[in-house]
Formats: sequence, C-alpha cells, structure tokens
Amino acid sequence: MYTKENMKRLKEVEALAPAQMQGFVAFSKGVLHDGVLTRKEKEIIAIAVAHATECPYCIYTHTKKAKEAGATKQELAEAVMVTAAIEAGGAFTHSTHAKAAYEGSEAATLYPRTNLNKLSYLQEHAPTAFAAAQQFFSAAFQPGALTVKLKELCAVAVAHTSECPYCIELHTKGAKQAGATEAELGEAIFVASLLRAGGAYTHLALMLEAYDE
Repeated sequence: MYTKENMKRLKEVEALAPAQMQGFVAFSKGVLHDGVLTRKEKEIIAIAVAHATECPYCIYTHTKKAKEAGATKQELAEAVMVTAAIEAGGAFTHSTHAKAAYEGSEAATLYPRTNLNKLSYLQEHAPTAFAAAQQFFSAAFQPGALTVKLKELCAVAVAHTSECPYCIELHTKGAKQAGATEAELGEAIFVASLLRAGGAYTHLALMLEAYDE
C-alpha cells in the first residue's frame, strides 16, 4: 500500500484542490527556507518529526531532502533516536495519570506540574526498567554528530507533535539552556506543524487510490 508509485497520485491534488494546494506549497516553502535555522537543520528536525507522525512518505521525502542539504546518515540516526526518547518519555511522564486514576484521586487540572513528583512510584515498582529508561534518555541527548542544542530543538518539535506538555516544558528549557533562541524554537515548531500537515497531505495518495478501486 505504501509505495513510491503512490506519491505520483499527489499530482492530481493540483486539479482537485488548486487553491489549497497553492497554499500548502507556500506554507512548505515558508517553513523550510534558510532562516535562523539552516535548511539542513530544518530537514533534520523534519526527519525527527516524521518518525513521530510515522508517515512513510514524509520519511522518504525528507530523508532525500536532508541528504541533499548535507545531512549525514549519523546525524539523521541521532535525530531519530531523540524521537524515540521523546516518544518513550511521553508515555513515561503520562504514567502519573495512571497512578492518579488507580488511586482514585481527582486533580483540578489534568496537567499540573506537580504530577511529575509522582514518577518515583515507577522507580519503586519497576526499578530495572526505570534505570534503563533514564540511561536511554541521557544517551539520546549526549552531543555527537548533532549538537545538544539541535537535539533539544528536535525534541521540542517532536513534543509538539506528540502533544506532551511535560516534554514541551522540559525540552524548551533544555533548548534554552543549550543556547537556542526564541526564533530558533519558533522555526523548529513550525517544522512540526508543516510535517503534521504534510502527513495528511501525502496520505491523500491512498485516499485517491481507494476511491478509484
């Protein structure tokens, strides 16, 4: 079902929804051009986000674009491991809601920062997994082919994709500490926005294929 041939169907969208397609193309160009972040940096962030949206078309397209912009295989691998860490971290931090539900407690708000104080229960009940998770999270953000700042920007973009408020707060602070500016954070977040839109757009290919069967 997911083939490169599918992507050829996307040419039909220009005739089916011309104004919307024109807007999407302008949006894409506006987000991915060189700004305070380079095109290469934005494509690396796009790869991280595409692995969160799990869109095979986006992964394929932006891997090609990242390579053209000069990204190495090692840089892309490190970006994807940041995604894996954020996805794991989102489940990890949201376990505080499971604890609250299990205890029958009702908070005034679903996402109080104090929820994170409850994470120690995981260490108590699953100490081996807890220690391994902490090791993984730490390793994912060590400097390597990518700087800590770019990894944190990838993390912020992915966190806006997974919609984890705990991850957004933690990694926005991490990005700031690593030297990221508000402008860089804004551009990274727009890459996430574009990739979410792009995932819907590229899957139009499957809709068109199904419609014509």
